[in-house]
Amino acid sequence: MHKHVEWDEPGRASVLDYYADHPQDTPEPHVGSIISALFRGFTVRVRVEARVDDTSIGEVVALIAKDNGRRKQSVGDLELGDMVRLPDAYRAMEPRHPEEGEDDRD
Repeated sequence: MHKHVEWDEPGRASVLDYYADHPQDTPEPHVGSIISALFRGFTVRVRVEARVDDTSIGEVVALIAKDNGRRKQSVGDLELGDMVRLPDAYRAMEPRHPEEGEDDRD
């Protein structure tokens, strides 16, 4: 079962907008790809396990705070390991995160 997620709008970080200006690149993820989106201001990385139409289905493998790059185990009701659906329209380029050490995990 997939957890329903209300993804943040990617705004200027939109992957689709970026690739619209770079047609030589291939924007569609494939099984095994790690893609990103925004959720409550955090960067969420998802490992793609399947594709249906313009949506990736996969496991949440990282939750990263944008202000300090610290990794979290959960944000709200979204947790590492959750299976989610991530429509291409919500995919986002990752912001630069400050360097993070292994001790920074919460």
